[in-house]
Amino acid sequence: MPSEPVEVSVLIPFLNEERHLPRTAPRMLGQRFDGTIEFLFVDSGSSDRSREIVERLAARDERVRLLDNPGRTVARALNVGLRAARGRYVARMDAHTFYPEDYIAEGVRRLERGDVDWVSGPALPRGEGKWSRRIALALRTWLGTGGVAYRIPPEAAEEVEVDSGFTGLWRRDTLVALGGWDKDAVVNEDGELASRFRARGMRIVMLRSMAAHYVPRDSLGALWRQYYRYGQGRARTASLHGNALRPAHALPPLVTLALLVAVAGPRPVRTLARLAVTGWAAALVATAAASSRHAEPRTDALWLPAILATMHVAWGLGFLRGSLRHGPPRIGT
Repeated sequence: MPSEPVEVSVLIPFLNEERHLPRTAPRMLGQRFDGTIEFLFVDSGSSDRSREIVERLAARDERVRLLDNPGRTVARALNVGLRAARGRYVARMDAHTFYPEDYIAEGVRRLERGDVDWVSGPALPRGEGKWSRRIALALRTWLGTGGVAYRIPPEAAEEVEVDSGFTGLWRRDTLVALGGWDKDAVVNEDGELASRFRARGMRIVMLRSMAAHYVPRDSLGALWRQYYRYGQGRARTASLHGNALRPAHALPPLVTLALLVAVAGPRPVRTLARLAVTGWAAALVATAAASSRHAEPRTDALWLPAILATMHVAWGLGFLRGSLRHGPPRIGT
């Protein structure tokens, strides 16, 4: 363990990431930064070889510490790491994401310039495996992301103000003052944190130079489960914060309701619902056709309607289920 003061504490929550850690962890530990970094890997109860991999890293690198998270969720893991963190700055890194070597340096430099409170980079999908590759293709479309800025970085601007961030860096004092991550958040912990930032007038920015590549799920079943949980998590956040929803968030639950009404609704309403579903299906097909130009192989684009439909319906059902459980979305700040 380094005896000198720590400038940056990197929090890395993980659960069963043996597939990715051997390749992503060296990228994290290889950060180019003129200062002291500690890497806090927080295990939420892995049943594969993830813990063994991190123990070997810790034996070779005194900057690495392995912590336990009995609460199992990502939010609770991040809070375990935050309590143990000694750095002036805190960074979050995900175990299935490849970060550029100057990620921490760029984030710290921007925080030190002032006038921002959360610095992150674009989240760019990097497919590994047949379905992961196809899902990554879908995540490069508007219907796959809802146009969120940190998913599809603008071509011209080096820095963009965003309403939420993908992982990123903060001043430790800022996170502590806000109470860290919401311990009751099962998913959408960053979205909930971003709502609290914006409610206090804090600025979140995205730097193109901090773009990181993450690995999407590698099956439709895993994608369904992920987006169902995402929808539930966003519903919970929306029940707590009036600034948690964007117009694009309305699409999945509306599509889901239209599908249900098209099958089982009264005849006049059923006709309108079927027209809406037809328009949505046409948009999925059009998106697939447009994506075929840069798909590799091109046949991957044929699967986009099924992938996008899985995302929308799973998220929509999760959001509706979450709204029943947590209450309707709040409107306004």
